[in-house]
Amino acid sequence: MASSDQQSTTSTPLVWRVNVRTRTCMREPVPESWLRLGGRALVARILVDEVPATCEPLGPYNKLLFCPGLLVGHMLSACDRLSIGGKSPLTGGVKEANAGGTTGLQMVYLGIKALIIEDMPAEPGWWVLHLSAHGARFDKAEDGGSEHGLVGLGVHDAAHRLLEKYGSNVALSLIGQGGEMKLCASGIQNLDKDHRPSRIAARGGLGAVMGSKGLKAIVFDAAQGQKPHVVDPEGFKEAQKAYTKAVIEHPQSRVYKDYGTTAVARMAYSFGALPTRNFSSGNFEQMENISGETLRQTILERGKQNIPGSEAQPSHACMPGCTIQSSNVFADANGKCIVSPLEYETIALMGTNLGIGNLEQIARLNAAADDIGIDTIEIGATLGVAAEAGLLKFGDWERALELIDEIRRGTPLGRILGNGAAITGKVFGVDRVPVVKNQAMSGYEPRAIKGTGVTYATTPQGADHTCGLTIRDKVDHLDPKGQADLSRTKQINMAGFDSLGACIFAGFGFSLVPQVISQFINTRYGWGVPVTFLQDLGKESLKLEREFNRLAGFTPADDRLPEFMTREPLPPLNPVFDVPNEDLDGVFNW
Repeated sequence: MASSDQQSTTSTPLVWRVNVRTRTCMREPVPESWLRLGGRALVARILVDEVPATCEPLGPYNKLLFCPGLLVGHMLSACDRLSIGGKSPLTGGVKEANAGGTTGLQMVYLGIKALIIEDMPAEPGWWVLHLSAHGARFDKAEDGGSEHGLVGLGVHDAAHRLLEKYGSNVALSLIGQGGEMKLCASGIQNLDKDHRPSRIAARGGLGAVMGSKGLKAIVFDAAQGQKPHVVDPEGFKEAQKAYTKAVIEHPQSRVYKDYGTTAVARMAYSFGALPTRNFSSGNFEQMENISGETLRQTILERGKQNIPGSEAQPSHACMPGCTIQSSNVFADANGKCIVSPLEYETIALMGTNLGIGNLEQIARLNAAADDIGIDTIEIGATLGVAAEAGLLKFGDWERALELIDEIRRGTPLGRILGNGAAITGKVFGVDRVPVVKNQAMSGYEPRAIKGTGVTYATTPQGADHTCGLTIRDKVDHLDPKGQADLSRTKQINMAGFDSLGACIFAGFGFSLVPQVISQFINTRYGWGVPVTFLQDLGKESLKLEREFNRLAGFTPADDRLPEFMTREPLPPLNPVFDVPNEDLDGVFNW
């Protein structure tokens, strides 16, 4: 069945509103209050404007939102990220999760300012939503046991079949079995430039929201689309030249090109902040086995020229046009890809947090979780809680793999684990559960990196390092003084970058030439924004997110770390989290 308003795509971006009950698509002008927002800020604006904050996250009143950032569409290095949002079934509050890949780029080429997916199907069944310049149509997603079926398949097999059917030039957003089962740890996968469904909007259970809408996949076909209009092409090129030069020349760009996100593993270890055995220690005795240096050397060895067709790559771009290339392709000893990418967060949560010090074992756990379409941070933390409960022994990667397979098969135990660390802790009576607002912490122990602890506690998103990571700041991370101020600055800037569609690593370039942000916006749109636009955008995003959470019933009591972190010293340096509550409550008083 197909339905569309049949408008032709124009250079003026529109809101595409898809109703999964009536299987229709309407294209509408962008409301005035949405025009100067993008990405994360636009997600928050739409949620406040259109979603009842107390609604059931998997019910008909929640909406699934796809919003490219304001700079998406030009293949600027690390600036083509897509924000996906909705009310989180994991936290019960605002949720934005962003990803690289090719989806945001094709959305902009189709003239989509925001894709809003509404309601619930009137009857059981699964669909593929196909979007093109001609509008929208709904194609049946048949059982994976049939020749071209998709339902019940992991994301890799499903993506392969979708690309066979719709062509290799489309972009995809799809869910695995985790999203089909509406598990709170499920995310939404997007294709990288090599057609791997490896770029996941992972956090907060948005895959479950997509599953509740009866969508196995969304196909974005921009074959008849067009590049976005630029008001001042010469001025835009001038800004692009300055920005690209700054990115290339920043010393951290070289570090992340060589070592990817695992460049921070040794740093986290040096601060006693490497989550180990369910956040019971900040140091891991096998750190050298999982460091960025070891990862790079392993990938290089497995990509030697004497292995024909080796897929191993120490540097890899998750988005077309990215010069940093902080991603990687981790292969086995024969050069065959196990997973792409193997990131620090997964190495920390599925490695050190589980007492596992072998990169290939961690990579295989990562690959299994990816194919189900679940967040490796949430599941890594969940398995740490499960180990505390006696369901596996720390260091037993084979048992960890068995438990991930329980999730894939949808067993009662698998469904408990697939709904995250907080639920697992409650079911099995575990006190040490590293979550805020029910969302698991990532790879930075907040007792040792207290500014990041403030971010975990106070961000409206739930514990999330990408909302304001402070590990690289030149401060005493063990001193509680000044950490709230530091976190505030980071949270404002990161909300701004997320709204631009800029990767956290784009900040390296922007830090050297901060004026190019307003130059990009003014030459692209002709808006005349000031040099403070990044901060203005970040503040607007945070204000809207906090408003949605307030309407959903959140209070200052929700902006706290777990109590065990305030009383249990963290070896080896033995700090507790002691930033005063009044400091936490004042983070957003700018």
